Amino acid sequence: MSKAEVSLEHLYKVFTKPENNDSTLAKIERHLSDNVSDFLSQHVVTKKTSLEEIEQDFMEHCVPSEPDFVSSHAQHLLDNLVAHSVNTYSPTFIGHMTSALPYFHLPLAKLLVGLNQNLVKIETSKAFTPLERQVLGMMHNLVYQNDAKFYDKYIHSARHSLGAFCSGGTIANITALWVARNKLLGPQDGFAGVSKLGLAAAYQHANIKSLGVMSSKRGHYSLGKAVDVLGIGRNNMLTVASEPHVLSPEAALKVGKEYQEQGNKLLAIVGIAGTTETGHVDPLDELADVAKELGTWFHVDAAWGGATLFSDKHRGVMSGIEQADSVTIDAHKQMYVPMGAGMTLFKNPHDANVVRHHAQYILREGSKDLGATTLEGSRNGMALMVYSSLHIFGKRGYQLLIDKAIDLANSFAQMINEHDDFELVTSPVLSLLTYRITPKHLQNLAQVDAPTQEKINSTIDKLSVAVQKQQREAGKSFVSRTRIEAQKYQDHAITVFRVVLANPLTTKQDLVNILEEQLRIAKNTRSWKTLSKITLNT
Repeated sequence: MSKAEVSLEHLYKVFTKPENNDSTLAKIERHLSDNVSDFLSQHVVTKKTSLEEIEQDFMEHCVPSEPDFVSSHAQHLLDNLVAHSVNTYSPTFIGHMTSALPYFHLPLAKLLVGLNQNLVKIETSKAFTPLERQVLGMMHNLVYQNDAKFYDKYIHSARHSLGAFCSGGTIANITALWVARNKLLGPQDGFAGVSKLGLAAAYQHANIKSLGVMSSKRGHYSLGKAVDVLGIGRNNMLTVASEPHVLSPEAALKVGKEYQEQGNKLLAIVGIAGTTETGHVDPLDELADVAKELGTWFHVDAAWGGATLFSDKHRGVMSGIEQADSVTIDAHKQMYVPMGAGMTLFKNPHDANVVRHHAQYILREGSKDLGATTLEGSRNGMALMVYSSLHIFGKRGYQLLIDKAIDLANSFAQMINEHDDFELVTSPVLSLLTYRITPKHLQNLAQVDAPTQEKINSTIDKLSVAVQKQQREAGKSFVSRTRIEAQKYQDHAITVFRVVLANPLTTKQDLVNILEEQLRIAKNTRSWKTLSKITLNT
């Protein structure tokens, strides 16, 4: 690969605007764009290359001493990075929550990078700060539905915040619980507050042993990170048994009371609005009542399911979310925005003040700087992507996308139920479902004794793993897998295929093809041959 001559003049050219559309840089942009377009028209994986082989292209540990020409480096990226990336746009990539993006995000991304705004401070984001505040207001209204007078007062108030924009659901969940902690253990009766004196002093002042956070076992792993980062401790992450896949209000109340009777204080109950494994939604209305009875913060993690609120048809599934003290939503999931667009919303615009920070050189008291109440400091203006999507799609457009995804998930569930050799494990509440391959003659497995069930399920687990791996390696389609407790089998954990039907380009025929491919792979495995010899005595 040729190297550029090292000089200040050369480096200066890297920072300057190309003089005309026929410039070298414009040609490079077209070349990259054309190659990416070709890539997105391919299967999930365009080349069968092992991870170990790809790692060999990224083994050099020394910073290059000499600069490359931009054109040379662009070709390097096409050959070694783009060629081996995963095509998340593919309609047969249905195993994760990352999906196809609308085309308008590509020029918007160029605008975002070109402007290079920093949302920590008004001085580096004069127009982006009001834009982000408006986006938070729109999303706040989607959840809490306050009147115009409320939003006129709070959207651009320097002393209030309707939420915090951040890089994703993990930071959003941490932010929500950070606010909850600082509000509970804030300044009072001569105590300066946990933010100044720390947890040990706060516990002593409040006369408690520990703080705890509660969720179902389906709670996202980011909650474990949150209690770790906030000093609460992972042993105080109370995961309550799901019934079968949601947090039981009765169990939550019982566990919460027992925890507090032991001299502890429950900081928050976290309701899940769209679990990552199965898409189930906790009974938010009832959990809000439990939170009130226990005197605790109620947070809803709607990173996945929050966009369902756009749908008049399915919004009822989220009933009770408007009672939450805080709500997490990821726009880079079902709002079809590029990665890095999460947010937490606060019902009470005053609450974010408990984590407000000031620094004279950048975050002055009384300013509208967003960095004063966000966990992250410097960050880009990803709210632009949400702002544009809200305008280009509109509520009606999002409703159509959400309804289509849920309808397709229900169609796929029916397809699985009607197939002789597949077994639906969890029906879709939103647009997620789980299933597995179970040969026709073993469909009555739930009716035999537990030891027989366990033995056969173990073999089906091996079959599921083998099929999922081979399908992924073939590169034509992708379905993920996980292990969940199946009520049908006395809550024993089984391995299942997990499907996320969020890509608007996915068709019923794509799903038919995926099932056919899975069955074709399965019939060539040792596990299938073992299962075919088993006879059930029901």
